Amino acid sequence: MEEKQLEGLKYPIGRFSLPETPDQEAIAHSIAIIEGFPTLLGNAVVHLYTSQLETPYRQGGWTVKQLIHHIADSHTNAYVRFKWGLTEDRPQIKVYKQDGWAGLADGKDAPVELSLNMLTALHEKWVYLLKGITPTQWERAIFHPGFGKEISLAQLVCQYAWHCDHHLAHITNLIEREGWS
Repeated sequence: MEEKQLEGLKYPIGRFSLPETPDQEAIAHSIAIIEGFPTLLGNAVVHLYTSQLETPYRQGGWTVKQLIHHIADSHTNAYVRFKWGLTEDRPQIKVYKQDGWAGLADGKDAPVELSLNMLTALHEKWVYLLKGITPTQWERAIFHPGFGKEISLAQLVCQYAWHCDHHLAHITNLIEREGWS
């Protein structure tokens, strides 16, 4: 597979670019994406058969089922990262081995409904938290080992909005390529 084609399959909306100082409009836009994501994801996969859920979104990539479970795992970590950022002074967050988590029984074999239901409840609570953050609190920072530096909560919310769109595009692009719609 050509490198450019593989890059497009890995990053269908492009790689994430950390914004320097997101304004309130960017923050509100990111929250809106996070808020609407569980419905969009559920609508995208509700009609997929088991064999389709077991299809990798690209050669060498996770299956649709693993993507859905990964999103639930990732967004659980995101919620906790915001809580740390709001209650601790510049905490260093813990990163996790995503491929390892995706290979566990709940990441490979569990029904997708478990993670879809979890995402609905988690996002409702997460958005409630996000909408209550003050302008000053958005400036609070965490140290993110993945970026190798401190990032603000405003930057973090933009990252997770991108994460929603990124994985939704993996799934919807696969559905379109395979003619499953």
